[in-house]
Amino acid sequence: MTHIRVRTGVLGLALVAGLVAPATATAAPPAPVTAPAPTVEERRLDGEVPREILRRSGFAGVAPAFARGLGRADSYREARRLAAREGSALWRRAVDRAQGRGPARGDLARDDDRPLYWARLGMTRELRTWNPGFRLTERQRDALLGVLERTSRGQSDIDLPGGEARGKGLKRVLLTGFDPFTLDRDIRISNPSGAAALVLDGTVIQTAAGPARVETAVFPVRWRDFTQGAVEEALRPYLPRVDLFTTVSQGRVGRFDVERTNGAWRGGFPDNDNVSRTETVPVADPASQPQWTTTTLPYEAITAADTGRFPVYDNTSVTEIPAGGTDAVVRPDGPTPGSTARAGGGGDYLSNEIAYRATLLRDRLGLRGTLPGGHVHTPVLRFGDGNTDPATGTVTDPAFVRNRLDIVAQVRSIVAVAVSASEPDRS
Repeated sequence: MTHIRVRTGVLGLALVAGLVAPATATAAPPAPVTAPAPTVEERRLDGEVPREILRRSGFAGVAPAFARGLGRADSYREARRLAAREGSALWRRAVDRAQGRGPARGDLARDDDRPLYWARLGMTRELRTWNPGFRLTERQRDALLGVLERTSRGQSDIDLPGGEARGKGLKRVLLTGFDPFTLDRDIRISNPSGAAALVLDGTVIQTAAGPARVETAVFPVRWRDFTQGAVEEALRPYLPRVDLFTTVSQGRVGRFDVERTNGAWRGGFPDNDNVSRTETVPVADPASQPQWTTTTLPYEAITAADTGRFPVYDNTSVTEIPAGGTDAVVRPDGPTPGSTARAGGGGDYLSNEIAYRATLLRDRLGLRGTLPGGHVHTPVLRFGDGNTDPATGTVTDPAFVRNRLDIVAQVRSIVAVAVSASEPDRS
């Protein structure tokens, strides 16, 4: 954003030379900076379904209260403190609601991840379109949005126990989920991976190898954030300190999958801003970038265990361009040497990409041989019979709630099995 500055010396010289007439009135102040328009994702807030979800969860007042706080902010520093405080408060409120603390404030099921999603978008829209009474640069606004995104997603709230806890046998687990997506297809959609993150954050799971503390965060379904390094920024401080990590997303109908292999390719499916990307996954130091990364989760133990009502598969299939070839082919048993990735086991969308980025980070940190980590796909969360048409359906129903609860419970069980199976045999 350009601001005109007049240097007194230059103006004086111009007056002396007779090039500029003497001013007869005070110069007008610079025109106010126009705030950006809401994003595609934020504009969906105007629909009836998001408003109903916010109202029925008690989260309808979050964005208006945040807007009032912005109205009182008289500096960038104060606005930054507000964004951090209110973003963190939103995350804690969503976690508390999911875990049964405090009043439910509405009739939606407590484990519902959608109130957090839509309330966050309300806050980012208020911040994006805010015209403060002081000069706010584009870079500063972007920084404020980044603070709000990270804090409201739990990425600044990861609280791993110290080394003394590990010495007492407490394992530390990091789990990530995602926002709802494909909202133009069905704006009612929920993402069970996000629900799992809310339900499990800060909890202790009892496993055959002892207790495990779970810390969680959620990520946006936007190519832009991943390109800017959001995954690495969020996970890098914590991977060296955990005993196991898993990224989680919604995958196929009726099944869980432990994705064996992740590919360095974006397939172009539109994100929540309706932006497409078809390219190699952009990472730091691309010269050393592998085409494939692999899970170090104990997939054999996970798939063999009885973790819940949905079957769990060890998914080894990928799509590749073989070395020396030009056409993509499906390989049921994983990639062949020298091939170029076109889809990992988890596909070529952001679920594959978070798995690729997290496991590549694991490897670049020198943790591949010691840190179990990878990606788990949940079943698609479905509405009940008779409620499948988004044009006429309701935002929730008993089958929808039961399916989400069952998926979340099975995620917890899969984590417990993974922790137990990753414990070294000390016999």
